[in-house]
Amino acid sequence: MTAIPHALPTASDSGHRFDSERHWAASLALGFERRDSVTRMVQARHQGPLRVQRPFYPEGREGACHVYLLHPPGGLVSGDALHISAHLAAGSHALLTTPAANKLYKADSQGVAWQQQTQLSVDDGASLEWLPQETIAFDGSRGAQTTEIALRGSARCLGWEVLALGRPASQLPYVSGRIDQRFRLTLDDKPLWLERQPLDPQHRRFHGRWGQGGASVQATLWAVGLIDSEAAAAIETLRESLPAVNRWAVTLRHGVLLLRYLGSERNEAWAICQQAWELLRPLLMGSEAHTPRIWLT
Repeated sequence: MTAIPHALPTASDSGHRFDSERHWAASLALGFERRDSVTRMVQARHQGPLRVQRPFYPEGREGACHVYLLHPPGGLVSGDALHISAHLAAGSHALLTTPAANKLYKADSQGVAWQQQTQLSVDDGASLEWLPQETIAFDGSRGAQTTEIALRGSARCLGWEVLALGRPASQLPYVSGRIDQRFRLTLDDKPLWLERQPLDPQHRRFHGRWGQGGASVQATLWAVGLIDSEAAAAIETLRESLPAVNRWAVTLRHGVLLLRYLGSERNEAWAICQQAWELLRPLLMGSEAHTPRIWLT
């Protein structure tokens, strides 16, 4: 009798698939409220390898609630689907960051993409600082990043996204793969800033001077909540104080202050964003910047 070979397995005993339909989900939902003059984390619901440490109050109990978002795997692989959400109730103030860089690894042999979705909602009178450490996309990475921020009334928000493509120092540039980035920022359900950016090294936009220009590092910092006169003064302060290089620019559109960086130095992009945050925070939040301890470790 001729033996019939067994089909290759498509799923593990745990239910995880290893074919083109793989999907490994993880989620984290946070909630903040101001009680007795203190911003408290009142919700921290998680599924899979996403969680938080206890909240910290390095600025005093009445200052911002600092929370570190933890993803023990340290990066995204084919089939990963991360969903992070946070809701800030009226009067609360939270600073959310990460303990290390996020890594987007090369897609598997079947080209399965990863997904990362972030949804942040900030009620009237609340303040959010969204300050994750940088993201590093390995050559061949494929996936989609979506960030949605919904503000209400006089809500204030200051945040950034820093992305490094490839690892040029290791002679491993980003020459294949595709990353789709989408950003949506609204105030009382009205769009203030909508953006979609496909990052495809095979597209002429990636290398054209009218597009990416071959840059391997990009960053965007945004601030919402400044009145026009404050925003104009803030822009002048940034232009006078930040390094005088032609790799960044700042502008104001529909009440959103936007600072962009496009270059090749990850440390330079991070330093510019951090310095801009330190200059803007007193104007926007009414308190001096307090560097999260995790950045120094």
